[in-house]
Amino acid sequence: MTPFSRITGTGSYLPPRRVTNDELARELAARGIETSDQWIVERTGIRARHFAAPDVTSSDLGVHAAKQALEAAGRSAAEVDLIIVATSTPDMVFPSSAAILQNKLGIAGCPAFDVQAVCSGFVYALTVADAMIRTGSAKCALVIGAEVFSRILDFNDRTTCVLFGDGAGAVVLEASTEPGILASDLHADGKHAGILCVPGHVSGGNVLGTPLLHMDGQAVFKLAVRVLEESARACLHKAGKANTEIDWLIPHQANIRIMEGTARKLKMPLEKLVVTVDEHGNTSAASIPLALDEAVRGGKVKKGDTVMLEGVGGGFTWGAVLLNM
Repeated sequence: MTPFSRITGTGSYLPPRRVTNDELARELAARGIETSDQWIVERTGIRARHFAAPDVTSSDLGVHAAKQALEAAGRSAAEVDLIIVATSTPDMVFPSSAAILQNKLGIAGCPAFDVQAVCSGFVYALTVADAMIRTGSAKCALVIGAEVFSRILDFNDRTTCVLFGDGAGAVVLEASTEPGILASDLHADGKHAGILCVPGHVSGGNVLGTPLLHMDGQAVFKLAVRVLEESARACLHKAGKANTEIDWLIPHQANIRIMEGTARKLKMPLEKLVVTVDEHGNTSAASIPLALDEAVRGGKVKKGDTVMLEGVGGGFTWGAVLLNM
């Protein structure tokens, strides 16, 4: 019998340095850039974010989250037979942050690789892990979203540098006789690559292009609300479920207006929307597992609840996963 996959543990980690809007506004003012707590909150819902220390990498953050998730699942690192890290800010060009993280966990031998779908990365990674478990290629997977987005921000651009933060979230996904992941729906459209990108690369020891984040906020907003609704509905259709059966909606934590707009389109009460963007900012691939772990540890999301995860990010990529906890 083909096994199902089920989340058995969650974990998360935020760097110790919490940066409020007021603190960030003061730092930007020193550069001649004007912003304020009110300006940021009204447009995004963000009040604070966490920044990693200069010597801290995505795998450093990810290993903390992974250990928490393993503890919650009652598993040891030695039992892990698959590691997938979703990140757009890897430790280095290669090897993968997953391979580096594997070594930090003190294990070896199992497949370990990164998935790069920007803010949709965790949804993509979870779908890949689910497929590998269903085909018998793995039984106990660590799926991690980890980012140090502060490294790629242009602090002369107030429309983007106020949005992002650093952090990591993780889940243990295990083979199960009971359905956990019910359906997934993934998409990409490369013609929109230019609206959210870091248009630089390394060549001959030099950075060619711009190694800092560029975003067309209005274009992203318009596209995000539409595709998030479409993907959520497609996921529900595949699972044979109605939107009224969703207990919790955990979207990518990018902007409170996008998140609330998606909930309204799905006719879901805002009380069922898990929100962490106010304290975390946009942590890209880490945002969904961070929010999931906070909701689990805070007693909101409980065993047996039906949860919709959905992400949208550069690529342009988007997708959703419907699951039973």
